[in-house]
Amino acid sequence: MILAGGGGTRLGGQDKPMLPVAGVPMLDRVLAAVEGAALRIVVGPPREGLPAGVRTVREEPPGAGPAAATAAALGLVPRAASEDQAEAEEGPALVGLFAADLPYLTAEGVEVLLAAVESHADGAVFVDGRGKRQLLCGVWRAGALRDAVERLGAPEGRSMRAVLDGLDVVEVEWTGSGPAPYFDCDTEEDLRRADGGGDR
Repeated sequence: MILAGGGGTRLGGQDKPMLPVAGVPMLDRVLAAVEGAALRIVVGPPREGLPAGVRTVREEPPGAGPAAATAAALGLVPRAASEDQAEAEEGPALVGLFAADLPYLTAEGVEVLLAAVESHADGAVFVDGRGKRQLLCGVWRAGALRDAVERLGAPEGRSMRAVLDGLDVVEVEWTGSGPAPYFDCDTEEDLRRADGGGDR
């Protein structure tokens, strides 16, 4: 699930996920990182040129924030018959939740998060050098995330911290090759740094 809404206000209202880093739109980079997923969902306004099979949905109302976007995406994820028995599942046991402005997200980074959730936690997120959780760069047990969203009630305007409060979360430090997968681009300066390709 890729959250690609928002107004890009710090970038002059541009469609931030479609801004290029090293010539490739950030949304395309995130979609490539999760290419192996059984289902890829982009939340946000309609965009042309998405890869075949990618499903799209809009949070209600548009611009209602990441909690509402998460709820909208989960509406397209089939419910699992049994979360603990993969052979009995109708839907995925695990879902990724990623912002669309992560130019350094790679399949390697996603695999690190998937491995962390195998510890039977509710989910795993990267933490930065200050120990801050990167809540829009994580992998979750589908049932746990869905339950958390439903407990929240109306998601409009609510934070991801409110959604995930009370879940058992593994905090993962990035020790892999290349820049940190959770580095996001909110400003022109961030884009310039990302284009430079150095460690973040």
